Amino acid sequence: METTKKWMKPRELALLGLLTALLLVLYFTPLGYLNIGPLAMTMNMIPVAIGAIALGVPGGAILGGVFGVTSVLQAMGVGGTSLMGAATFAFSPFLTIVQRFGTRVLVGVCAALIYKLFKKITNHTVACFVTGFSAAFLNTVFFMGTLVLMFSKTDFVRDAMGAQNPVLWICTYVGVQALFEMALSTLITGAVGVALEKAHLLKEHQP
Repeated sequence: METTKKWMKPRELALLGLLTALLLVLYFTPLGYLNIGPLAMTMNMIPVAIGAIALGVPGGAILGGVFGVTSVLQAMGVGGTSLMGAATFAFSPFLTIVQRFGTRVLVGVCAALIYKLFKKITNHTVACFVTGFSAAFLNTVFFMGTLVLMFSKTDFVRDAMGAQNPVLWICTYVGVQALFEMALSTLITGAVGVALEKAHLLKEHQP
């Protein structure tokens, strides 16, 4: 109970609310899900990474969950469209929820742990930039990895992969847009993380 009270400080709840609102704004604008063919380039991992830095594991998990909910809704055709999401949701709604919601929660948790680790072995600035990169990188790895593992039997994935090696297919399929996501997440998350420290808005005790 004491840990929960410490985490639920007004400024931390305010920051959590602000980042949640930002995720929702991104969801309803092209910046959140910019559809490029069957894939959507997303900037939504940036608020998740920032929350992981500022609020630790709970913040990363909650914001990852918000991102995951918007991704599931997109697969259902609510507030946006996704060819891939529609195909996987038609195959299995449950597996689609695991892929789109569960992996994003996991990325939020991992981002917070990565920040904590790198802050110990380097410094806050380096840890922020590494966290930004890691969040976008892991989002791509987890999302595409579960796509292959869970939906390789669907016509959509089978036709897309052809006879290619799964790892090679993932690398070619995500292409330049994944690199762009990682670069943008690294730069923005790092800069915001440094600014939050200067403004004394970081969580005092990382989990």
